[in-house]
Amino acid sequence: VVLLLLAGLPAFAGGLVEDLTKKVSVFWRLGLTMVSAVLGYVLLGAELNRLDVPLVDQWVDYALSWWPLSLLLTMVAIGGVANAVNIIDGFHGLAGVFCLMIFGALGYVAFLLGDTLLWTTCAALIGALFGFLVWNYPRGLIFLGDGGAYFLGFMAGELSVLLVLRNPEVSPWFPMLLMIYPVFETLFSIYRKKVLRGMSPGQPDGVHLHMLVYKRLVRWAVGSVEVVDRNNRNALTSPYLWVLSSLAIFPAMLFWRSTPILIGFVLLFAVSYVWLYRRIVLFKVPRQLVLRKTRTEDEDNSEQDSVDR
Repeated sequence: VVLLLLAGLPAFAGGLVEDLTKKVSVFWRLGLTMVSAVLGYVLLGAELNRLDVPLVDQWVDYALSWWPLSLLLTMVAIGGVANAVNIIDGFHGLAGVFCLMIFGALGYVAFLLGDTLLWTTCAALIGALFGFLVWNYPRGLIFLGDGGAYFLGFMAGELSVLLVLRNPEVSPWFPMLLMIYPVFETLFSIYRKKVLRGMSPGQPDGVHLHMLVYKRLVRWAVGSVEVVDRNNRNALTSPYLWVLSSLAIFPAMLFWRSTPILIGFVLLFAVSYVWLYRRIVLFKVPRQLVLRKTRTEDEDNSEQDSVDR
């Protein structure tokens, strides 16, 4: 566990310096997370040595027996997951509860397989997240920041690599399905920015899925300048994304051995995400999903008085 924490230090440090200075670019933070992946490779032997890609799995896995390629893929995978978790860290409890579910799923499978190191590490992270969420959700008294988000993302990626490496029974597509929400969010954002809008993928914008949910589905006191209304609106956004991510996490926990089924759910999630994103953009979501502020008795009486006058 000490070596695991040591490996995560560069990822955490890059995010923390960004929190304090706002001068660390996303590419530097991504690079430092990849440095953490290299440390995990050196200190723990954590590497992706199989992908179980249908039809070409033997060729791909044979290529991954060459350590430079395996290390490169591991760096990209762990760095990508860490960056993806940071991207979804936009509302109270969103990234925290997502990581809570991720570590719960990883710990569950590790416990079934008797991998004590991994399930106890997951249990410790779950305990830490519960303590964090007491203050983060729904009031937003403390935040993960980039340091916390990158560290949790690194831990999620590193533990996933170690679980697959140490336990041949686990399909490599199990962690892929677990992480599909933030990973696909990142890939879709790169496509949206680079291809559709012609801008740098590292440049922030305001049309991530969670931001669209906030703007168009959570119609709680829109335009209100009251802090309590804005805080409520923020907190009410996250449950939408918790439900969305759970639609991938729970099937992953059920079928963690079966690569074909896991791939099927990965594709189903990708199609569902694009469909949902398009429906929200076109204002075609069911009315039942739009959350409005409940009218108070005082507001109703005020309106009635104006009608009587």
